[in-house]
Amino acid sequence: MSSLPLLKPSSSLHQSHHHTSANRRRILPSSTSSSILSGSLPSLSLSAGRTRRQIVRCASSPTTSAVGPFEAVPSTSGSSAMAGKGGASVRVKAVARVKVTVGGFLDGLRPSRTLDDIKDLIGRSLQLQLVSAELDAKTGKEKQTVKSYAHKVADDEIDIVTYEADFSVPAGYGAIGAVLVGNEHGTEMLLEDLKVVTAGDSAPPLVIRCDSWLPPKSDDGKRVFFANKPYLPSQTPPGLLTYRKTDLVKKRGDGSGKRQASDRIYDYDVYNDLGNPDAGADSARPVLGGNKQFPYPRRNRTGRPRSAKDPESEARAGDVYVPRDEAFSEEKNTQFALKTLQSVLHAAVPAVQSTLIDSNQGFPSFFVIDKLFEDGVQLPRAEELGFLRSAVPRLLELLRDGPGDQILLFDTPANVQKDKFAWLRDEEFAREALAGINPYAIELVTEFPLRSKLDPAVYGPAESAITAELLEAQMGHVMTVAEAVKSKRLFMLDFHDLFIPYVHKIRALEHTTMYGSRTLFFLCDDGTLRLLAIELTRPASPSLPQWRQVFTPSTDTTKSWLWRMAKAHVRAHDAGHHELVTHWLRTHCAVEPYIIAANRQLSEMHPIYRLLHPHFRYTMRINALARSALINGGGIIELTFSPQKYAMELSSVAYDKLWRFDMEALPADLVRRGMAEEDPTAEHGLKLAIKDYPFANDGLLIWDAIKAWVQAYVTRYYPDAATVAGDAELQAFWNEVRTVGHGDKKDAPWWPEMDTPESLAQTLTTIIWVAAAHHAAVNFGQYDFGGYFPNRPSIARTNMPVEEPVDAAAFEKFLDNPDQALRECFPSQVQATLVMAVLDVLSSHSPDEEYLGGMETAPWGNDAAVQAAYQRFNEQLKEVEGIIDGRNKNRKLKNRCGAGILPYQLMKPFSQPGVTGMGIPNSTSI
Repeated sequence: MSSLPLLKPSSSLHQSHHHTSANRRRILPSSTSSSILSGSLPSLSLSAGRTRRQIVRCASSPTTSAVGPFEAVPSTSGSSAMAGKGGASVRVKAVARVKVTVGGFLDGLRPSRTLDDIKDLIGRSLQLQLVSAELDAKTGKEKQTVKSYAHKVADDEIDIVTYEADFSVPAGYGAIGAVLVGNEHGTEMLLEDLKVVTAGDSAPPLVIRCDSWLPPKSDDGKRVFFANKPYLPSQTPPGLLTYRKTDLVKKRGDGSGKRQASDRIYDYDVYNDLGNPDAGADSARPVLGGNKQFPYPRRNRTGRPRSAKDPESEARAGDVYVPRDEAFSEEKNTQFALKTLQSVLHAAVPAVQSTLIDSNQGFPSFFVIDKLFEDGVQLPRAEELGFLRSAVPRLLELLRDGPGDQILLFDTPANVQKDKFAWLRDEEFAREALAGINPYAIELVTEFPLRSKLDPAVYGPAESAITAELLEAQMGHVMTVAEAVKSKRLFMLDFHDLFIPYVHKIRALEHTTMYGSRTLFFLCDDGTLRLLAIELTRPASPSLPQWRQVFTPSTDTTKSWLWRMAKAHVRAHDAGHHELVTHWLRTHCAVEPYIIAANRQLSEMHPIYRLLHPHFRYTMRINALARSALINGGGIIELTFSPQKYAMELSSVAYDKLWRFDMEALPADLVRRGMAEEDPTAEHGLKLAIKDYPFANDGLLIWDAIKAWVQAYVTRYYPDAATVAGDAELQAFWNEVRTVGHGDKKDAPWWPEMDTPESLAQTLTTIIWVAAAHHAAVNFGQYDFGGYFPNRPSIARTNMPVEEPVDAAAFEKFLDNPDQALRECFPSQVQATLVMAVLDVLSSHSPDEEYLGGMETAPWGNDAAVQAAYQRFNEQLKEVEGIIDGRNKNRKLKNRCGAGILPYQLMKPFSQPGVTGMGIPNSTSI
């Protein structure tokens, strides 16, 4: 027990409280989050409705020097128990600082508010109980806790209320291993950290990091907060073992009942809440997960009632529950009140729609598209704007004050600032496959001719229409196709087999269309890609044979316009693949089971829990918001992307056919796509197929940094394979990830075993890479590349004019005005502005962002080896920033440096708030 801080007797106490306001979470009450989700954003006025929602720090008396939030808290050595002279008791003081936050106006008028004030007056606000890490030597059971109430002592600061608690601890009590905290108020409060200081002791105080909401007195029981020293299950101090097990049991729940906003229960369910069968058959959506037709990862269980019309589906009523500690910080919530999917969906979009005659109306000219960034779109009169007038997101700037003059103005995306016409160039189309926001799609062509793996009896001939003669002509006859394949110079975007089975289903919907597509590139001597050909395929149907055609660049005017339209279709395919597979499925959706399993099976004192916890921040709340407004039936994705109501079904198909945990590691992903091969003599142990591949070049630097940090951390706690195999909590965590969280793939042979320190480090590195860097690579550049939608249309709405049987009138219209035909293929005005607004929100960093390797999430405790390893991690990531800056100035690297080219910065670890096109947050967040 000597490794834990010990309490020693003394006659006086003079210690200081450390202010951690810059580094701690400030979170709005759950009722505020609910109001945001329901579409009515809370008032941000501080002049009315200001209440004291309590955010608590328990610490030492505020009269002496502070201890930094990440400074080591060394143990007191040479003593195993608290022992005063002559058996004297020990005096201990704690101070609680309560942060005043903004609540709803009526919150301050509730009866519980008056009762809370009375409890403050009589000193019954918080109950604290000190827990000994040792067992009673006589009984062999846990020692009695030492209790005290915190009483209010100061209320003279503008946003701080101070509480103090005094303890008299019996001699020989031993090391304090945990503190039980009970909230006696009728309102919840946020406990930031605890400091326990012994009178007269020169050693640093015991600091316990909490960052957790305490439910009101009427809710369930007291919370246990363990000292910051991590313990494997087998090393748990005996006095804490029951507390460790009991806390996990509480977090698992019993799988029944509707979850309440104040709960901290983690459980699993299938995606049965995307549709709304009670609103009609058109609003119903299939259940994803738990069935062979639509396998899928699990999401967090809410316990909402079942649909009246479909007992397999969950009713879409009320807020989407996430455990209370997964909520946004107050700063984050405030940002969402100003700049959020809800503000866009419930304010901006209806306002824009009300100005249009037809929601399917396209843009009358490219000049009008440009005006979105120059003059904006006029909104309704001021009195019709309601909330939008008083709380607009960044992208909705009110340029004029006069009635009727409000303007929807979009910031000019970074790529358009660099080169307004880049979207027209084949070179930029090809470059973005390597340095855009979907760098996970491109793959090496390993055999030719290209062949589909789908059943030709159902979908038509399997062999591609792209011929060697056509490609060799496009390559300038510098080599044959066979030579290009052998020398690894032929690459492809393959959106054929994934989309083909859904082509006719999607075409049965209105104002959209779909093809399967293959896009071929040739690697030039200067390291850039040349766009060679695009094949679009409509599969056979009962009434029509298969149709396919290959389009190529041409000096012929008609063929040149057809080429532009073909590129628009592929860009829409890439946009759908990116959003539904690369982004949502492989990061947000796949990560949620890791979060649930970690909280259910790993104690908060487990070293692996503490390693992973920063990488789970906000993800469950973001995913809940996505299920509310983004990926749900009738949500933003269905309204604006080509697959429409089949979007999430396609995501499920991709999970079934493509997702493998062992291939989510960056090196494995690159090798799988043929973009690299293993080479022990090469940097990172890989030889890239394209040397100037900005995402891979920079991403491997980040991968190596994460891996080095994780290996050092794992080695500190797991010296050998037996320690890994013998960790019951760790094995339960990994088993639950495989068999429950990703249970539809539980029998797959590729799941890694958790049996050695090396396999553990590889698994953890993969999880952290996906949650942090993979997500950053595909998320924070969305507005830069997609904000100007002709560069990246989310939907293609019309068929190719040459598709057979050819519509003669449509073809003549195309010949007469190909510019208009292309614009009609692009998203409508409503779709385009909605996507632009959403991409602006998704691409923005919040002010309280915590970045990979940042010191705000440095590990606590007194372990010098862990602290030193994290410091090296931080320094390595700072070096990576410099390397990336240097690469972006290297004119030899033509895929990231050149006239009008947007530098590749998505793998730069750190960023300022806002839309910056850089920065890797710790977690899958926005």
